[in-house]
Formats: sequence, structure tokens, C-alpha cells
Amino acid sequence: MTPHFRWPEFACRCGCAAPQSVIVSYQRMAEVLEVLRAEVKAPVSIISGYRCAKRNAAVGGASSSQHLVGAAVDIQVEGHTGQSLAALIEGLIALGKMPDGGLGTYSSKRLTCHYDLRRTKARWHH
Repeated sequence: MTPHFRWPEFACRCGCAAPQSVIVSYQRMAEVLEVLRAEVKAPVSIISGYRCAKRNAAVGGASSSQHLVGAAVDIQVEGHTGQSLAALIEGLIALGKMPDGGLGTYSSKRLTCHYDLRRTKARWHH
């Protein structure tokens, strides 16, 4: 896909086969995440990428989750909390280096940040 990201990192954790449209969508995500990786100068770990409907329901994902259509990732970077990573991404968005979309953090997942390529700006902290 890109120098630092491969499809298996984005694949559904249940092992199901993703539709080709999802794989194409994650190609774009991989390209965007290369920008983040260059900024942090460290690996970006994909905690969750594509989720089939069954997996999404099992993890309590929203019924309209961007993970279902290949447009979302939950990520971690060593040395960053989810909030510090979200702030860094927000800065890259402001500079036009990453596209705006969904950006969220979760107090129960302190080290994880959600980022997605939806066509509208959305922000949250749960």
C-alpha cells in the first residue's frame, strides 16, 4: 500500500474478506497516515481499521461507523496519549497536510485516537 502500511494492518480482526471498495478506501487512509508518521517520526499502530458489521456490533461500534466503509482507524503512537495525538492531527489538518473529518478520543482508551475520512468535520471525547 505505502512504505509503512500494509493491508493486513487495516483488515477486520475477525478474519473476514473485505469488499474491494474497502481496500481501495484504505489505500487513501494509508497515504494520509504516512503524513502523520513523518510528523511523529515513529510507527503508527493501527488498533482497529475495517470492521465487518458483525465485528462492529461485537465491539459496540456505532451503526453508521466509518469503520464499516473503510474510512476510519483507531491508532496509537508510542509516547502519545490519544488526546495529544488528536491535537497533533488537528494541527496537521489546520496546515492542510491531512484532510478534515472525524477525530475523537476516549477516556477508557487513553492511548487511542480515532481518525476518519468522512466528508464533514466531527469531533468528540467520550
